[in-house]
Amino acid sequence: MSDDTITRESFNLVSGPDYAAKGYPHAIWTELRKEDPIHWYEQTDGGPSFWAVTKSEHIQTVGRLPNLFLNGPRLVLDNTQESDAGFPATLIQMDPPKHTDYRKLASKRFTPGKLRQLHGDIELLAKEIIDSLLAEGNEGECDFVEKVSAPLPIAVIAWLLGVPREDWKLLFDWTNRTIGANDPDFIGEGMTGRETALQAMGELFAYFTGLVEDRRKNPQDDLITFFAEMEVDGKPIPEVDVLTWNLIIVIAGNETTRNATSGGMLALIEHQDQLRKIQGDVDLLKNGVEEILRWTSPIIHFCRTASEDTELGGRKIEKGQHLGLFYPSANRDEDVFEDPFEFRIDRYPNRHLAFGVGEHFCLGAHVARLEMEFAYRYLLPRIEEIELAGPVVRLQSALVGGVKSLPIRYRLNEG
Repeated sequence: MSDDTITRESFNLVSGPDYAAKGYPHAIWTELRKEDPIHWYEQTDGGPSFWAVTKSEHIQTVGRLPNLFLNGPRLVLDNTQESDAGFPATLIQMDPPKHTDYRKLASKRFTPGKLRQLHGDIELLAKEIIDSLLAEGNEGECDFVEKVSAPLPIAVIAWLLGVPREDWKLLFDWTNRTIGANDPDFIGEGMTGRETALQAMGELFAYFTGLVEDRRKNPQDDLITFFAEMEVDGKPIPEVDVLTWNLIIVIAGNETTRNATSGGMLALIEHQDQLRKIQGDVDLLKNGVEEILRWTSPIIHFCRTASEDTELGGRKIEKGQHLGLFYPSANRDEDVFEDPFEFRIDRYPNRHLAFGVGEHFCLGAHVARLEMEFAYRYLLPRIEEIELAGPVVRLQSALVGGVKSLPIRYRLNEG
């Protein structure tokens, strides 16, 4: 959803409170794509100024030139003076050659064959989550985030890592306080957002240190063991990198899937003709998941930094200048999508950038798609009626388009 009254004067493209209050500023992005697709965005209230990159073509160009447009110096832009300094670098903040080496290692665990082995287990986890909702009766109200879209990715991530079931709730807390560090619901009392995120990461690192030690003595077929045994050039990777691997799986694997699943249900509530179309033809579900990913675009932006003077789309980019890559804008690009502001679950082809592009394309994309597909496959055919039962509450973040609460009222058939 977007508010057409949003203007450049009334909305800061990297302000978490603005996204929470007003949703995605599609009116601004549409104007920029048409008039100034690589726009110098001068910040006057704090935080670094940057080039706002809004078209799919240019975002893809940046994504495919990792040596020229660096991840490392800064991953996220905001309207404060806080920087990324002090935060451990995860895979998505690394640049070549280290990123290339680590990505190659991780890819061994995410081969097509390995991923096919996961299908049955992920389906069972998704069915378990949906069954818990269905068990409450054929009519009712709930917070869809709390009941379905938050528990599902946490369950899958915890299972992949090898985290004991009794500790799954810890992952939920850590990811909320890391990604939502500046949100009033998650920020620590008397703390800044930066302090909140660092505290959550510290707790996560301490917890996983114990699990890593255990897996070195008692290896299992899980990701914790895989990371604990990682080697580059015959040498174990540094201990902090073992921990950041676990961190990125917990954080990235949870937030994007959770919010795409929530946003997808909201889209189906708002476009019930598309809900009925999926119910009438389950074969549309795979295309439907892709359209949900395009429509929701759960990652709002990432930052890149020019390593040298260069040019992009006719604009001269100076060494050290930041670029903000706005993926939801790319996913409404009129040059890529026919009728980009129509939600169509049968859209094909669907060249969205919800999982990024280039060597930083999301390693867990296949798993995220499976989670969404299985959850919707078990739930959507049962829906007779569904509507919002209260206001949608969004996360205060310019990084993740988060949905904190999605209250729904529903009536289900017997199935």
